Amino acid sequence: MEIILKQDVPNLGHKDDILTVKNGYARNYLIPKGFAINATKTNLKVHEENLRQRAHKEEQLKDSALELAEKMKGIKIIIGAKTSTKGKIFGSVNTIQLAEELGKNGFEIDRKDISIKDDLIKEVGSYSATVRLHREVRIEIPFEIVSE
Repeated sequence: MEIILKQDVPNLGHKDDILTVKNGYARNYLIPKGFAINATKTNLKVHEENLRQRAHKEEQLKDSALELAEKMKGIKIIIGAKTSTKGKIFGSVNTIQLAEELGKNGFEIDRKDISIKDDLIKEVGSYSATVRLHREVRIEIPFEIVSE
């Protein structure tokens, strides 16, 4: 029996896969649990249309992310932190401060989409962070920590 998976099923397949499974497995487990639907001609047409629309939306999101990446290319962020006389930071600088500084520059980026190469930044200096704008679009942003 041919089925279309509605969600990921371990050891079977991923969402939107079209698979052939045994009749009993499909009728007694996958379809009643809502993991799959029967792959009739109508369901296959609907499935193809959904994939086409999703691909179009994904392309638009990617284009807007690339446009945002072009705007962000020349940005340099400076973060002020309280430090000791030797340049050690009291506490650490993390993605929250980076997201706030990007927000001040007009780029609303969620802190979860920012990753710093060095886990904990405890000293004054220049560093780099990776901002994920889309699944396929990432940009490196240099930033500098200065003493307040």
